[in-house]
Amino acid sequence: MTSSQGGQLKEGIVSNWFSGDVVANGIKIHTYRTGGDKPPLVLSHGFTDNGLCWTRVAQALQADYDVIMPDARGHGFSEAPQEGYTTETLAADLAGLIQVLGLEKPGLIGHSMGAATTALTAANTPDLVGAAILEDPPWREDLFESTPEEREARAEEWRASIMERKAQTREEIMAFCREENPTWAEVELGPWADSKLQLSLRIFDFLGARFIPWPEIVPHITCPTLLITADPEAGAIVTPQVAQEVAGVNANIQVAHISGAGHNIRREQFEQYIQAVTEFLAGI
Repeated sequence: MTSSQGGQLKEGIVSNWFSGDVVANGIKIHTYRTGGDKPPLVLSHGFTDNGLCWTRVAQALQADYDVIMPDARGHGFSEAPQEGYTTETLAADLAGLIQVLGLEKPGLIGHSMGAATTALTAANTPDLVGAAILEDPPWREDLFESTPEEREARAEEWRASIMERKAQTREEIMAFCREENPTWAEVELGPWADSKLQLSLRIFDFLGARFIPWPEIVPHITCPTLLITADPEAGAIVTPQVAQEVAGVNANIQVAHISGAGHNIRREQFEQYIQAVTEFLAGI
Protein backbone atom coordinates (compact mmCIF):
# COMPACT_ATOMS: atom_id res chain seq x y z
CA MET A 1 0.00 0.00 0.00
CA THR A 2 1.37 3.35 -0.98
CA SER A 3 0.52 5.65 1.85
CA SER A 4 0.83 9.07 3.33
CA GLN A 5 0.44 10.02 6.95
CA GLY A 6 -0.61 13.40 8.06
CA GLY A 7 -2.35 15.80 10.27
CA GLN A 8 -5.50 17.51 9.06
CA LEU A 9 -8.23 15.79 7.15
CA LYS A 10 -11.27 17.92 6.39
CA GLU A 11 -13.45 19.89 8.76
CA GLY A 12 -10.75 20.01 11.43
CA ILE A 13 -10.69 16.25 11.89
CA VAL A 14 -7.26 15.79 13.46
CA SER A 15 -5.75 12.39 12.88
CA ASN A 16 -2.61 10.43 12.26
CA TRP A 17 -4.47 8.26 9.82
CA PHE A 18 -2.82 6.77 6.77
CA SER A 19 -4.31 7.14 3.31
CA GLY A 20 -3.22 5.54 0.07
CA ASP A 21 -4.00 3.15 -2.73
CA VAL A 22 -3.81 -0.60 -3.17
CA VAL A 23 -4.58 -2.73 -6.20
CA ALA A 24 -7.13 -5.41 -5.36
CA ASN A 25 -9.28 -7.48 -7.71
CA GLY A 26 -7.61 -5.67 -10.60
CA ILE A 27 -8.51 -2.08 -9.65
CA LYS A 28 -7.07 0.75 -7.56
CA ILE A 29 -8.84 1.06 -4.22
CA HIS A 30 -8.22 4.13 -2.09
CA THR A 31 -8.12 3.40 1.63
CA TYR A 32 -7.92 5.28 4.93
CA ARG A 33 -6.49 3.54 8.00
CA THR A 34 -6.12 4.50 11.64
CA GLY A 35 -3.24 2.04 12.14
CA GLY A 36 -1.63 0.46 15.16
CA ASP A 37 -1.01 -3.10 16.34
CA LYS A 38 -4.68 -3.77 17.07
CA PRO A 39 -7.39 -6.07 15.72
CA PRO A 40 -8.38 -4.90 12.22
CA LEU A 41 -11.87 -3.69 11.30
CA VAL A 42 -12.80 -3.00 7.67
CA LEU A 43 -15.70 -0.58 7.20
CA SER A 44 -17.68 -0.60 3.93
CA HIS A 45 -19.76 2.50 3.22
CA GLY A 46 -23.14 2.85 1.57
CA PHE A 47 -24.09 3.83 -1.96
CA THR A 48 -22.78 7.32 -2.96
CA ASP A 49 -20.80 7.68 0.32
CA ASN A 50 -17.03 7.25 0.72
CA GLY A 51 -14.59 5.84 3.27
CA LEU A 52 -14.41 9.02 5.31
CA CYS A 53 -18.17 8.88 5.87
CA TRP A 54 -17.11 6.47 8.66
CA THR A 55 -15.00 9.18 10.37
CA ARG A 56 -17.08 9.48 13.53
CA VAL A 57 -17.27 5.70 13.97
CA ALA A 58 -13.54 5.32 13.33
CA GLN A 59 -12.73 7.96 15.91
CA ALA A 60 -14.82 6.06 18.46
CA LEU A 61 -13.16 2.71 17.68
CA GLN A 62 -9.55 3.58 16.86
CA ALA A 63 -8.29 3.26 20.44
CA ASP A 64 -9.03 -0.47 20.33
CA TYR A 65 -9.00 -1.32 16.62
CA ASP A 66 -7.02 -0.69 13.44
CA VAL A 67 -9.89 0.79 11.43
CA ILE A 68 -9.65 0.50 7.64
CA MET A 69 -12.05 2.53 5.48
CA PRO A 70 -11.87 1.85 1.73
CA ASP A 71 -13.63 3.86 -0.95
CA ALA A 72 -15.69 1.37 -2.97
CA ARG A 73 -15.11 1.25 -6.72
CA GLY A 74 -16.54 4.33 -8.38
CA HIS A 75 -16.65 6.16 -5.04
CA GLY A 76 -14.22 8.56 -3.40
CA PHE A 77 -10.74 8.32 -4.88
CA SER A 78 -10.99 4.69 -5.95
CA GLU A 79 -10.91 3.67 -9.59
CA ALA A 80 -14.17 3.82 -11.54
CA PRO A 81 -14.01 1.10 -14.20
CA GLN A 82 -16.66 0.96 -16.90
CA GLU A 83 -18.32 -2.10 -15.39
CA GLY A 84 -18.39 -4.29 -12.32
CA TYR A 85 -20.96 -2.52 -10.17
CA THR A 86 -22.65 -5.58 -8.71
CA THR A 87 -22.66 -6.91 -5.18
CA GLU A 88 -20.65 -9.91 -6.37
CA THR A 89 -17.87 -7.70 -7.72
CA LEU A 90 -17.88 -5.40 -4.69
CA ALA A 91 -17.52 -8.47 -2.47
CA ALA A 92 -14.61 -9.66 -4.60
CA ASP A 93 -13.04 -6.19 -4.22
CA LEU A 94 -13.38 -6.41 -0.44
CA ALA A 95 -11.98 -9.93 -0.29
CA GLY A 96 -9.07 -8.83 -2.47
CA LEU A 97 -8.39 -5.85 -0.21
CA ILE A 98 -8.29 -8.08 2.86
CA GLN A 99 -5.78 -10.36 1.14
CA VAL A 100 -3.58 -7.58 -0.26
CA LEU A 101 -3.35 -5.90 3.14
CA GLY A 102 -2.57 -9.24 4.78
CA LEU A 103 -5.35 -8.89 7.35
CA GLU A 104 -5.91 -11.89 9.61
CA LYS A 105 -9.66 -12.55 9.80
CA PRO A 106 -10.71 -8.93 10.30
CA GLY A 107 -14.07 -7.84 11.54
CA LEU A 108 -16.20 -6.29 8.82
CA ILE A 109 -18.77 -3.54 9.25
CA GLY A 110 -21.00 -2.38 6.43
CA HIS A 111 -23.87 0.03 5.89
CA SER A 112 -26.56 -0.39 3.22
CA MET A 113 -24.69 -1.28 -0.01
CA GLY A 114 -21.64 -1.88 2.16
CA ALA A 115 -23.67 -4.20 4.40
CA ALA A 116 -24.67 -6.24 1.34
CA THR A 117 -21.01 -6.33 0.32
CA THR A 118 -19.98 -7.40 3.82
CA ALA A 119 -22.60 -10.14 4.03
CA LEU A 120 -21.69 -11.62 0.65
CA THR A 121 -17.96 -11.46 1.45
CA ALA A 122 -18.59 -13.35 4.69
CA ALA A 123 -20.69 -15.93 2.83
CA ASN A 124 -18.36 -16.39 -0.15
CA THR A 125 -14.97 -16.25 1.61
CA PRO A 126 -15.55 -17.41 5.20
CA ASP A 127 -11.85 -18.09 5.72
CA LEU A 128 -11.13 -14.36 5.36
CA VAL A 129 -13.69 -12.95 7.81
CA GLY A 130 -13.68 -13.03 11.60
CA ALA A 131 -16.99 -11.29 12.26
CA ALA A 132 -19.55 -9.15 10.45
CA ILE A 133 -21.78 -6.25 11.43
CA LEU A 134 -24.58 -5.30 9.03
CA GLU A 135 -26.20 -1.87 9.36
CA ASP A 136 -29.57 -1.99 7.59
CA PRO A 137 -28.62 -3.99 4.47
CA PRO A 138 -30.90 -3.69 1.40
CA TRP A 139 -32.89 -6.79 2.30
CA ARG A 140 -36.42 -6.03 1.21
CA GLU A 141 -38.67 -8.06 -1.07
CA ASP A 142 -39.59 -5.23 -3.41
CA LEU A 143 -35.90 -4.71 -4.19
CA PHE A 144 -35.36 -8.37 -5.00
CA GLU A 145 -38.52 -8.71 -7.06
CA SER A 146 -38.26 -5.46 -9.03
CA THR A 147 -38.05 -5.59 -12.81
CA PRO A 148 -35.08 -4.25 -14.80
CA GLU A 149 -37.28 -1.33 -15.85
CA GLU A 150 -38.14 -0.50 -12.25
CA ARG A 151 -34.49 -0.68 -11.23
CA GLU A 152 -33.49 1.59 -14.11
CA ALA A 153 -36.18 4.11 -13.15
CA ARG A 154 -34.88 4.12 -9.58
CA ALA A 155 -31.34 4.62 -10.84
CA GLU A 156 -32.41 7.55 -13.04
CA GLU A 157 -34.16 9.25 -10.14
CA TRP A 158 -31.12 8.91 -7.90
CA ARG A 159 -28.78 9.97 -10.71
CA ALA A 160 -30.77 13.19 -11.16
CA SER A 161 -30.46 13.91 -7.45
CA ILE A 162 -26.70 13.39 -7.54
CA MET A 163 -26.33 15.59 -10.60
CA GLU A 164 -28.12 18.33 -8.70
CA ARG A 165 -25.65 17.95 -5.83
CA LYS A 166 -22.66 17.95 -8.20
CA ALA A 167 -23.75 21.35 -9.52
CA GLN A 168 -23.46 22.79 -6.01
CA THR A 169 -20.49 23.86 -3.92
CA ARG A 170 -19.31 21.78 -0.97
CA GLU A 171 -20.83 24.32 1.41
CA GLU A 172 -24.17 24.23 -0.42
CA ILE A 173 -24.24 20.42 -0.26
CA MET A 174 -23.48 20.52 3.45
CA ALA A 175 -26.31 23.02 3.97
CA PHE A 176 -28.67 20.73 2.05
CA CYS A 177 -27.62 17.74 4.15
CA ARG A 178 -27.98 19.73 7.36
CA GLU A 179 -31.53 20.74 6.42
CA GLU A 180 -32.54 17.25 5.29
CA ASN A 181 -30.94 15.50 8.27
CA PRO A 182 -31.19 17.81 11.29
CA THR A 183 -30.29 15.04 13.75
CA TRP A 184 -26.91 14.30 12.16
CA ALA A 185 -23.78 15.52 13.94
CA GLU A 186 -21.91 18.30 12.18
CA VAL A 187 -18.88 16.02 11.67
CA GLU A 188 -20.96 13.91 9.26
CA LEU A 189 -21.68 16.71 6.81
CA GLY A 190 -18.27 17.40 5.26
CA PRO A 191 -17.48 13.80 4.28
CA TRP A 192 -21.04 13.36 2.98
CA ALA A 193 -20.68 16.43 0.77
CA ASP A 194 -17.23 15.38 -0.46
CA SER A 195 -18.50 11.93 -1.36
CA LYS A 196 -21.17 13.35 -3.66
CA LEU A 197 -18.66 15.53 -5.47
CA GLN A 198 -16.16 12.69 -5.86
CA LEU A 199 -18.27 9.81 -7.10
CA SER A 200 -18.49 8.54 -10.66
CA LEU A 201 -21.87 8.30 -12.35
CA ARG A 202 -20.90 4.80 -13.43
CA ILE A 203 -21.92 3.61 -9.97
CA PHE A 204 -25.57 3.84 -10.98
CA ASP A 205 -25.11 0.56 -12.79
CA PHE A 206 -25.31 -0.89 -9.26
CA LEU A 207 -28.95 0.14 -8.98
CA GLY A 208 -29.70 -1.44 -12.35
CA ALA A 209 -28.20 -4.77 -11.32
CA ARG A 210 -30.10 -7.59 -9.67
CA PHE A 211 -30.18 -7.45 -5.89
CA ILE A 212 -29.30 -10.77 -4.29
CA PRO A 213 -32.10 -11.95 -1.97
CA TRP A 214 -30.93 -12.50 1.58
CA PRO A 215 -31.99 -16.21 1.60
CA GLU A 216 -29.26 -16.81 -0.98
CA ILE A 217 -26.63 -15.29 1.33
CA VAL A 218 -27.55 -15.70 5.00
CA PRO A 219 -27.36 -19.54 5.25
CA HIS A 220 -23.73 -19.42 4.11
CA ILE A 221 -22.47 -16.96 6.73
CA THR A 222 -20.43 -18.87 9.31
CA CYS A 223 -18.84 -16.07 11.34
CA PRO A 224 -20.47 -14.29 14.29
CA THR A 225 -22.71 -11.63 12.77
CA LEU A 226 -24.70 -8.71 14.13
CA LEU A 227 -27.63 -7.33 12.13
CA ILE A 228 -28.46 -3.79 13.27
CA THR A 229 -31.98 -2.68 12.43
CA ALA A 230 -34.05 0.44 13.01
CA ASP A 231 -37.55 1.76 12.32
CA PRO A 232 -39.05 1.14 8.85
CA GLU A 233 -41.51 3.99 9.40
CA ALA A 234 -38.46 6.29 9.67
CA GLY A 235 -36.86 4.93 6.50
CA ALA A 236 -35.07 1.77 7.62
CA ILE A 237 -35.09 -1.08 5.09
CA VAL A 238 -35.00 -4.26 7.17
CA THR A 239 -38.39 -4.99 8.72
CA PRO A 240 -38.85 -6.78 12.07
CA GLN A 241 -40.25 -9.77 10.18
CA VAL A 242 -37.17 -10.05 7.93
CA ALA A 243 -34.85 -9.63 10.92
CA GLN A 244 -36.66 -12.44 12.73
CA GLU A 245 -36.48 -14.69 9.67
CA VAL A 246 -32.77 -13.97 9.17
CA ALA A 247 -31.95 -14.85 12.78
CA GLY A 248 -34.11 -17.97 12.49
CA VAL A 249 -32.25 -19.20 9.43
CA ASN A 250 -28.75 -18.76 10.88
CA ALA A 251 -27.85 -19.16 14.56
CA ASN A 252 -24.61 -17.22 13.95
CA ILE A 253 -26.65 -14.05 13.48
CA GLN A 254 -27.98 -11.91 16.30
CA VAL A 255 -30.14 -8.81 15.91
CA ALA A 256 -29.87 -5.44 17.64
CA HIS A 257 -32.81 -3.10 17.07
CA ILE A 258 -32.17 0.61 17.61
CA SER A 259 -35.30 2.74 17.89
CA GLY A 260 -35.51 6.32 16.78
CA ALA A 261 -33.50 5.86 13.60
CA GLY A 262 -34.09 5.22 9.94
CA HIS A 263 -31.72 3.90 7.31
CA ASN A 264 -28.68 5.86 8.58
CA ILE A 265 -28.72 4.25 12.00
CA ARG A 266 -25.25 5.30 13.15
CA ARG A 267 -25.85 8.89 12.09
CA GLU A 268 -29.21 9.17 13.82
CA GLN A 269 -28.58 7.21 17.04
CA PHE A 270 -24.79 7.25 17.30
CA GLU A 271 -24.33 6.36 20.98
CA GLN A 272 -26.66 3.38 20.81
CA TYR A 273 -25.03 2.22 17.59
CA ILE A 274 -21.52 2.35 19.04
CA GLN A 275 -22.69 0.55 22.17
CA ALA A 276 -24.19 -2.25 20.08
CA VAL A 277 -21.04 -2.54 17.97
CA THR A 278 -18.56 -2.52 20.85
CA GLU A 279 -20.57 -4.97 22.96
CA PHE A 280 -20.85 -7.36 20.05
CA LEU A 281 -17.14 -7.18 19.22
CA ALA A 282 -16.17 -7.62 22.87
CA GLY A 283 -18.28 -10.76 23.11
CA ILE A 284 -16.80 -12.71 20.20
